[in-house]
Amino acid sequence: MSSSSSSDSTPLSVHLPVLMREVLRALDPQPGQIIVDGTAGGGGHSREILKRIGDTGTLIGLDRDPMMLQLAAQKVQGDNVHLIHASYALLPQVLQDLGIAQVDGILLDLGLSSDQLADRQRGFGFAAEGPLDLRFDTSAGEPAWQLLERLNEEELATIFKEFGEERFASQIAARIVETRKRKPILTAQDLTAVVTAAVTSKRSDRQPATRVFQALRIAANEELGQLEVFLKSHLQDFLKTGGRGAIISFHSLEDRLVKNAFRDKHRFRLLTPKPVIPAAVEQRANPRSRSAKLRAVERL
Repeated sequence: MSSSSSSDSTPLSVHLPVLMREVLRALDPQPGQIIVDGTAGGGGHSREILKRIGDTGTLIGLDRDPMMLQLAAQKVQGDNVHLIHASYALLPQVLQDLGIAQVDGILLDLGLSSDQLADRQRGFGFAAEGPLDLRFDTSAGEPAWQLLERLNEEELATIFKEFGEERFASQIAARIVETRKRKPILTAQDLTAVVTAAVTSKRSDRQPATRVFQALRIAANEELGQLEVFLKSHLQDFLKTGGRGAIISFHSLEDRLVKNAFRDKHRFRLLTPKPVIPAAVEQRANPRSRSAKLRAVERL
């Protein structure tokens, strides 16, 4: 873990934070409170939270992606702001290092940032020319292109099916194994071409590689495992009684985990009987928000 500071050479964030009013309504941040933004991203949510907790409050912004922390630092600064390079799954260590026992609110926005999609060096976009990395933190774990090179056909199919809910997981895995015998699959463009060739005659509902990219990104970052750790203990252990937790998910795998955890009536009072989705006006202004779902709880 490490702290981050703003850099003059860092470009401005282009990401639009989703469900802003709904998040603020759910968290209800008040002056003097301690709030954790566990996925600081471009700092959009953090900035509005900081306005509400004021100089007497404390904002803790975490992110696994150093680039995103640099962007966040352009929007949230001050002696009461701690931007830390760490996963929200490491919240116990983060709070211990800061000498904080419990907090008043925790926010997670599990979506991929527009800034990350625009970074052509890590392969998040389908047409990215750089290495197919897909890691938020390139200093840890194994890049996606290595997974494609190392895993056998059955293992690849399992990843695509379980993490991407991909109907054609077996066909795609077979095509990848066949292709890599001739040449390595090193970039986003390479993978997109392989997946498109494997399924192009079977569907035309969206970019054919969407679910495969999602699955590889989840695998490369161990995203569901990190979320499970957080939901199992951190939300209860580090929220004060009456503290609030809010989580924005973007696909059914994440949302299912959040929904099931929030059902625990012994730990939480559910603030959102149904998931909150973006209003039509937000969906029109920011099409990437369409799949967002917000769920929130209060710690009992």
